[in-house]
Amino acid sequence: MQRDHTPAYDAAFHPLTSLEDLEAAVTGSFTHPVVIFKHSFSCGTSAEAHEELESALEQGVAGRWYRVDVRASRRVSLAIAERFAIRHESPQLLLLVAGQVRWHASHYRVTRAAIDAALAQNAIG
Repeated sequence: MQRDHTPAYDAAFHPLTSLEDLEAAVTGSFTHPVVIFKHSFSCGTSAEAHEELESALEQGVAGRWYRVDVRASRRVSLAIAERFAIRHESPQLLLLVAGQVRWHASHYRVTRAAIDAALAQNAIG
């Protein structure tokens, strides 16, 4: 079961609801790592992945974090899959650096340890 979140935690996730939001996220990846979380609010596996992300965010990990509600923003979710040639899955996490996906994981591979390692290997600056 997903926990209630603090306002600071909820503020860490920026919603990706339009193709313009996606373009802004990709552009931002040239100055800082961008993490995109494709999430289904009705899926238990996605809720578990969300808790792994919450753990990472509570420790102040780097990057700018975006969340795509795969049901409400299906067009954006599918555009991500097409743009980066990565099959759509949910939950799914993608790490963008300089406009490219440097790492991605889905389902039970979205773990705190995997997130930490991916961010450490793809630090900017």
